[in-house]
Amino acid sequence: MNLQNETRNDVVIIYVKEERLDAHNSSELKSAVQKLFEDGKKNVLVDLRDVRFIDSSGLGALVSGFKNAISHQGNLKLSSLQSQVKSMFELTRLHRVFEIFPSTSEAIDNFQ
Repeated sequence: MNLQNETRNDVVIIYVKEERLDAHNSSELKSAVQKLFEDGKKNVLVDLRDVRFIDSSGLGALVSGFKNAISHQGNLKLSSLQSQVKSMFELTRLHRVFEIFPSTSEAIDNFQ
């Protein structure tokens, strides 16, 4: 899986550089998020601008990251969801669980 990390204002941004977040690659994202929180990072933003499709495994990886954030007194937020991905979050009601922002910069501002 192609993940790129960047740190801005104490926020680690994970850019998911894949068109699909599914059973074939979601475990890598789950591990990457888990490691960040275990390493003491408190604010993680997952940027999904390149993801056009997400299945239950991809959603599960993000939920796992959210639970990890809570257990480490941290925050996990999402940004830049494509319309098809946003629809999956609404269908599963996960848009009520996650803080979702239209852009990376808006999400970073919200961490402050």
